Amino acid sequence: EVQLVESGGGLVQPGGSLRLSCAASGFNFGTYDMNWVRQAPGKGPEWVSGINPGGGSTYYTDSVKGRFTISRDNAKNTLYLQMDSLKPEDTAVYYCACAMEPPVWGRGTQVTVSS
Repeated sequence: EVQLVESGGGLVQPGGSLRLSCAASGFNFGTYDMNWVRQAPGKGPEWVSGINPGGGSTYYTDSVKGRFTISRDNAKNTLYLQMDSLKPEDTAVYYCACAMEPPVWGRGTQVTVSS
């Protein structure tokens, strides 16, 4: 069974940092593009960041460039999102997603940025 399980979310003050992890199982993780997607309260899903299978190419939406860093460890079947300089507008449920057909998403982890 293909499975993605996110962890690492929580409550953090503005300017703080969090590191999200996504543990993958049930498929050949190292051969797929992977993405982080978030959904804020009352809004639709927003693509945040993506990474190619080897990890050498990374992509970010403009609002997180310079603050977030996506990475992966194919030996551990794990995707990461390092989030620094967090802002209240980063508050959302964060999902990791595998770009297979059909796409597979995890259940998400809540990130709340508030003082």
